[in-house]
Amino acid sequence: MLTLSLIIISLLLMILGLLGSFLPVLPGVPLSWLGLLLFFFIPLVPFNYWLLGITLLVAILIFILDWIIPAMGTKKFGGSKKGMIGATLGLIAGIFTPIPFAVLIGPFIGAFIGELINRSGSKTAGKAALGSFLGIMASSFMEFVVAFSFFVLYLYQFWSYRGIIF
Repeated sequence: MLTLSLIIISLLLMILGLLGSFLPVLPGVPLSWLGLLLFFFIPLVPFNYWLLGITLLVAILIFILDWIIPAMGTKKFGGSKKGMIGATLGLIAGIFTPIPFAVLIGPFIGAFIGELINRSGSKTAGKAALGSFLGIMASSFMEFVVAFSFFVLYLYQFWSYRGIIF
C-alpha cells in the first residue's frame, strides 16, 4: 500500500512539475524534484544520494534563474535598473493576478512602467518590455526542459526498479 501511494504521489508531482513550467503559480522544477525524492522513499528502492544531490542543485539553480532571467532580458534590450525592478515586480504581480496570461503581461507592463519612471522614451520602454517578455519565454522553456528531463529520469528509474517494486 505504501509503495503504490508513493508511486502515485511521485508521479503526480512529476506531472505537476511539467505543468508548473508553464503555470508560474506552481514551482515546476522543485515539484519535479520532490517527485524524484519520493520515488526513492519506496521500500526496496536503494536511495541514490548522488542523483538526488545533483538534481537538487539543478532544481535550485533553475528556481533562482526563473526569477532572474526576465530582468536580464530587460537589461539586454536596453532597460535600466528601474526597468528590471519593474519587470520583477510585474512578474510577482502577474503570478497573483487572476487574469489569463497575467504572468506574461505583468513583467512586460512592469518593465514598460519602470522605464517610463526612469524617464526613458516610449521606444526604449517598449524594447525593455519586449526583452522582459522574451526573458519570461526563455525561462519557461528552460524550466520545461529541466522538468521534462527529471520526468524522463523518473521513468528510467521506475523502469529500472520495476522488478523490485512489483
